[in-house]
Amino acid sequence: MRKLTTIFFLFLAITASAQFGMPQQTEGFQWDASWISVPDAPETDAGLYLFRKTIDLNAKPASFEVYVSGDNRFKLYVNEKLVTIGPALGDLENWNYEVLDLAPYLKAGENIIAAEVWNEGSMLPVSQFSLKTGFILQGTDDATKIINTDDTWKCVEDESYSPIRQSVRGYYAAGAGDSINMSLKVKGWKVLSFNDNSWKPAQVPVQTGRFGMMGGGGASGGRTLQESIIPLRELSYLRLNTTRRTEGVDVPKNFPAEQEAFEIPANTIATILMDQDYYVNAYPTLIFSGGKDAKIKVVYAEALYDDETGAKDNRDEIEGKSILGREDIIMSDGSANQNFTALNWRTYRYVELQIETKGSPLTIDDFYGTFTGYPFEMNADIEVGDKKMDEEIADIMEVGWRTARSCAVETYMDCPYYERLQYIGDARIQLIVSYYNSGDDRLAKNALNLMDQSRQRDGVTTSRYPDTMGQLIPTYSLLYITMLHDYLMYGKDKDFLSDKVLGWRQIMNYFLSFVEDGSMKNVPGWLFTDWADGWSRNAPMSEDGSSSVLDLHLLFALQAAIELEENYGDHHFAEMYQGLADDLSQHIKDKYWVPSKNLFADTPEKDTYSQHANSMAILAGLATDEQARKIGENMLSDDSLVQATIYFKYYLHLALNEAGLGDGYLSYLDDWRRNIELGMTTYGETSDIETTRSDCHAWGASPNIEFFRIMMGIDSASPFFETVKIQPNLGDIEEVNAEMPHPKGKIAVSYEKKGNSLEADITLPQGVTGTFVWDGQTYNLKGGSNQLEIN
Repeated sequence: MRKLTTIFFLFLAITASAQFGMPQQTEGFQWDASWISVPDAPETDAGLYLFRKTIDLNAKPASFEVYVSGDNRFKLYVNEKLVTIGPALGDLENWNYEVLDLAPYLKAGENIIAAEVWNEGSMLPVSQFSLKTGFILQGTDDATKIINTDDTWKCVEDESYSPIRQSVRGYYAAGAGDSINMSLKVKGWKVLSFNDNSWKPAQVPVQTGRFGMMGGGGASGGRTLQESIIPLRELSYLRLNTTRRTEGVDVPKNFPAEQEAFEIPANTIATILMDQDYYVNAYPTLIFSGGKDAKIKVVYAEALYDDETGAKDNRDEIEGKSILGREDIIMSDGSANQNFTALNWRTYRYVELQIETKGSPLTIDDFYGTFTGYPFEMNADIEVGDKKMDEEIADIMEVGWRTARSCAVETYMDCPYYERLQYIGDARIQLIVSYYNSGDDRLAKNALNLMDQSRQRDGVTTSRYPDTMGQLIPTYSLLYITMLHDYLMYGKDKDFLSDKVLGWRQIMNYFLSFVEDGSMKNVPGWLFTDWADGWSRNAPMSEDGSSSVLDLHLLFALQAAIELEENYGDHHFAEMYQGLADDLSQHIKDKYWVPSKNLFADTPEKDTYSQHANSMAILAGLATDEQARKIGENMLSDDSLVQATIYFKYYLHLALNEAGLGDGYLSYLDDWRRNIELGMTTYGETSDIETTRSDCHAWGASPNIEFFRIMMGIDSASPFFETVKIQPNLGDIEEVNAEMPHPKGKIAVSYEKKGNSLEADITLPQGVTGTFVWDGQTYNLKGGSNQLEIN
């Protein structure tokens, strides 16, 4: 590799800064509302705080636009109706506010505006940045500024709340449970007629300045507010399906699928195990009456654990198993119609109520959930003529879509139960699922913005963001550049990448500074590649700190950066990256290729081999067509290779397709079949389904891409999907119809094989052209309908 010093790369980065500049705040909107808090309440400790204000309107408004945010979290109510929950996650220099039209909730006369704000203190989720507890609501014109937060708002601390530290199996980063003492609960506070005379005027610590900045830390002494670019979350009523097991109480036959009250006698210990039947994110609500001093523990779990082995095994089975997981605890005050709704959403398939009554009976009036998630819509479909094959593909697609949706709320996330952290490696696959199944790229843009904002002083991104711990996985920072390239190929917004130029150059500069003797060596951080057996999480390293997997990650990033520069940067950078990529490609072939094995080794010692290195080598174009096919066949037949898990099979399957083995795609999906056989309704974190920590990792949803990209053959052939390449790999499929979203509409295909002939009906959006490849022959496609008969 040509030798370019760190100083030279820093010079190039500085040049880029001068040319493109960092993203800047514009003059923008003048904030005159104030961040408010409860007087004398601790600023950063855990607590639950209530705010309310009455406004009088002469008439029901046609529109009433406001901006709203809070720290840590808030729920906003208008006339007792829940309007939204927020804010969307960010950091102190990129703190989101939501834009709302409150008109549908308002009426002529008096209206009550109420907000519930909470802080989890030392038990905050790892994804949650925080300055200090506060709430802000800002009108956008003279008519709506009547609602602005200031000292005319009334407030109080709800002392019923305290957070519960969670104890679950495996790494956990998703925040506290709720402990609620109903005897201290402020009730009826969202009602207009509530008497708030004892409440205090809200405290206004520092007036808000331009851009919504507030004193106390951050880029300008506080949070810098920005409008959230994602839509409000979906909130929909959801009932659990069945009661699977009870002790100490008789439960109505139809509960919890239908609302029906039942009583738990005094001085009783009772448990009720309920089953949603599928994996879900939801706000649980428990309504109950009586039972003074009764303790109700609500336990949420993805699956039950075998009492002897600790394994999860078949998720549908409950015999000999117990529940263990996230908990909330409620103490009853004995009154009627007590209502507990978790402050933050919970993840569950199973929910168990563990109840201990004292001297009076407790009535369970109802238990239900409110589903939440990013409002993705499925806009892709596939129908196969063979019924059995069609049902299997439909099942795999359904579980994949549920997995993807469960891992997408206000950010993408690795797992909704344990971490709720937006990892780059996971998100790369999640974003492409969104492009291929929904076509909605707003959460993708939000993810890429957050990753860009995570860049450290030396230019490298964190492995996940938002992340208050600053975890570094170098391979993920390189994958971020490939994600920008993915957006270039599949996204909609042609202006979006224009402010990412400096970022990818800084990242490339960081990693190129570790290149020595042609290889990237001794890069600091957790060098994670896959959960593969025998790797201890990291790809194997030579004693000199080099690895083919690391070099290939760098090559991927260089190849992505070339096209990014050609479209958004400077041809000099594209030429420089091309030269570096050419040198690195040759270096990898010289250093790791083993002709006698038709494989690339993991290290220069050539004593270990993996599907990972060889998949990446094929995808990087380091093998001829014939070599690639031999490598692919070796990866399928040689069990001595370190095997990819469900995550890295995304790359394995793409490589097999590139090697000309795409016709076998359906035969590569045994991990996915195994998930479904074991009662999984989402795909697990690892290929060891019986014992995997997390039952929901969206990196396992890759078939929702590849049914369309590999089997149907539909792929982008130029930036922003302006042209299309369609090269199907139908295997044993004789007849199939499919459609998927495209930035300009939809792509629909219909294939029918008849002996050695193929009939193809392909519809492209108007203005989109492309090619169709079948049996080595290429056919041109135009916008609109295309009929091909190939013999």
